[in-house]
Amino acid sequence: MTDYAKLDAWIDAHFDEEVQFLQQLVQVPTDTPPGNNAPHAERTAELLKDFGLDAEKHAVPAQEVKDYGLESITNLIVRRKYGNGGRTVALNAHGDVVPPGEGWTHDPYGGEIVDGSLYGRAAAVSKSDFASFTFALRALEAVAKPTQGSIELHFTYDEEFGGILGPGWLLEKGLTKPDLMIAAGFSYEVVTAHNGCLQMEVTVHGKMAHAAVPTTGIDALQGATKILNALYAQNTLYQQVTSKVEGITHPYLNVGRIEGGTNTNVVPGKVVFKLDRRMIPEENPVEVEANIRQVIADAAAESAGITVEIKRMLLANSMKPLAGNKPLVDAIQKHGGELFGEPIKAMGTPLYTDVRLYVEAGIPGVIYGAGPRTVLESHAKRSDERVVLEDLRRATKVVARTLSDLLA
Repeated sequence: MTDYAKLDAWIDAHFDEEVQFLQQLVQVPTDTPPGNNAPHAERTAELLKDFGLDAEKHAVPAQEVKDYGLESITNLIVRRKYGNGGRTVALNAHGDVVPPGEGWTHDPYGGEIVDGSLYGRAAAVSKSDFASFTFALRALEAVAKPTQGSIELHFTYDEEFGGILGPGWLLEKGLTKPDLMIAAGFSYEVVTAHNGCLQMEVTVHGKMAHAAVPTTGIDALQGATKILNALYAQNTLYQQVTSKVEGITHPYLNVGRIEGGTNTNVVPGKVVFKLDRRMIPEENPVEVEANIRQVIADAAAESAGITVEIKRMLLANSMKPLAGNKPLVDAIQKHGGELFGEPIKAMGTPLYTDVRLYVEAGIPGVIYGAGPRTVLESHAKRSDERVVLEDLRRATKVVARTLSDLLA
């Protein structure tokens, strides 16, 4: 029996335990906002200890977290060293997730299993990879017994807000510097590049007035409407800006939140909206931001008396492939192809993730883990999020085999 077959057999033998581990992780909410994530880290560390894995708890200072707009963050690192020499490979998954929202037919914190799928918020993105990465590591140690290199598990809690207090914080504090890394993803592709994201808050100021005498005021909503139309018109232009990365098409701008006004009989004096601009890897973020600011300023100038404040909320750079990622891509494609019975493409994704922070630190990384072919199929960020258990099982085997190759 080859080592690969033994790894697979160990994972099969412990798969019920892996599913229970995932259920217990889903049952502790990590809704962000509000972002009270420390209790989940504590629970994860307890469960890992049952497997003989000690998790270092790195609590981000409370004031830093509060200033950032969240309630608590404790990032976990499990370090396993197998001898001198060899590579250090990190496996990163994030525990924070958006709130459940409406429309669920299963308890979002139940971890219910129905027709071979496990349901719950973060079941697919990305508590499933807390499970796949943990059990791949356990299989590796039980079967392959590596004699060189190291594995680190990074379980972090700031992906939804951009990762600065998650992996970004661990890297900045010098708490980790792996040679290679794999981050939570889906099973049918290995992602080597992703979009960047710029998020901005735009406040449009006018002057409140009684609706019976509107000429005594300046309508902030009419000013905002001109600005919004100018921004939406950019989407037509963005279709001409195409990426050479398979899986990524063109930039896009979305306005996801608008609020303003005080009552139906009052000319609105202030309107606030938040926009999200996805950037393809070929774009320069500085130029993108400057262009949007100019579009807003030009449109605002068309309305007398309107003034505008613009605040950048997030700038997440795109992830560009680093040359050193080849061993990761080769191993995942080889084992994924065998276990899933179809080619595992190396490609880009229009999402943005905190993997870019490792890549920006010079650490070659890829995105691969347990999940379906598309975000849509996983119901991530929607009701009835789920992971197919057979995908979880096979992805765990792919990761275990890959680790075995990388530490050989």
